[in-house]
Amino acid sequence: MSKSESSVNVSEPSPIVVEQARQPDYPVHAHFVNRWSSRAFDRRIVEDEELYTVLEAARWAPSSSNGQPWRFIVARTEEERARFATFIRPGNRVWSDHAPVLVLLISYTLNAHGEPSGSHAFDAGTAWGTIASQAALLGLNTRAIGGFDHDLARETLQIPEEYVLHAVIALGYRGNISLLPESLKEREVPTGRRSLNELVYEGVFRIKE
Repeated sequence: MSKSESSVNVSEPSPIVVEQARQPDYPVHAHFVNRWSSRAFDRRIVEDEELYTVLEAARWAPSSSNGQPWRFIVARTEEERARFATFIRPGNRVWSDHAPVLVLLISYTLNAHGEPSGSHAFDAGTAWGTIASQAALLGLNTRAIGGFDHDLARETLQIPEEYVLHAVIALGYRGNISLLPESLKEREVPTGRRSLNELVYEGVFRIKE
C-alpha cells in the first residue's frame, strides 16, 4: 500500500458533522473545537520528528513550582507494543493495537523536598492536554486509555512506587473506520460538551438543578 493510500482518512467527519456536534458559545480558536479523540488508527509510522515535537510541547506545559512531575514511557517497536498489550484491557486492544505509538503517562508523587506533592496529577493532566493539542496541530490523532491493569503495568515496566500511573495514550494518524468493530463504528463521531452554564459558578458553588 502506498503512503497516499495508507493515509486516506475516511473516518474524518465532514465539517457539517463537526459543526452539528460542536458549537462554541464564545469565539475560541477552531483548533480546540475541531480536535477530538478517534479510536480508528492507521498503522502508518509516526516519524521521530513528529513524536518528539509532541513530547517537546508537553515538556513546556505549566507545573506547580516548575516541578515537571510527568514522565513518558514510549512504546514504538513491535516488542515494546506487545509488552504494553499485556496490560491493556481487551476491549481497548481491539482498536489500540492499530496505533503505531503508545505512551504511558506517569507522574512523580514527591516534591523537591521529598514530601507528597498535591499537584502531580493536576500537572500530568496538563501535559496530556498539551500532547493532544500539539498532536492535532500536526495532523495526528490521540486517545487516552484508562482501561488497563495498573499493577501489571507497573510490574511489567518496572515503575517504582513513588510514581502514579495515569493513562496510556494512543498516538498516530487517524485511520479507516472499517478497522473498528461494528459496536464502535457508530460512536466514531465528535462529541459535544456541557454548556458553560452547567460548569461555571460565580462567587460561590451551588448545586444546579
